[in-house]
Amino acid sequence: MPIRTATLNHQLHRNGVRLHLAMMSRVRSQGADQPPSEDEQALLEERRHLKEARALRQARIGQPKVKAARPVKVAKPPKAPKPKVAKEPKAEKAKDAKGHKPSRAEKVTKKAENLEAAKKAAKKSAKT
Repeated sequence: MPIRTATLNHQLHRNGVRLHLAMMSRVRSQGADQPPSEDEQALLEERRHLKEARALRQARIGQPKVKAARPVKVAKPPKAPKPKVAKEPKAEKAKDAKGHKPSRAEKVTKKAENLEAAKKAAKKSAKT
């Protein structure tokens, strides 16, 4: 798993602190002319590997990234058209009855006719 660059810098810093402590403890206890200890050698080797990894990452920054190839879409075969069924024409009366809204003039004439019919019906019943 690749290590992030920020993590490498942090690891380098921690390695440098441990290396410095190892070197200072060797110098204080044995003197500066003594060869480095095994721990110090391991820390130096780790530091060298970390610096190489950081340099490789810095070199890869300027290069273009590899892009994934776009998947090729396979065209689907066209669907067969559905046969159209001829519909029976609706009756015009049903259309007029449902969709027809009486105008104001038609309403007034119908009301007048109803009033006249009521008057005639009342006169007939009074005569009998």
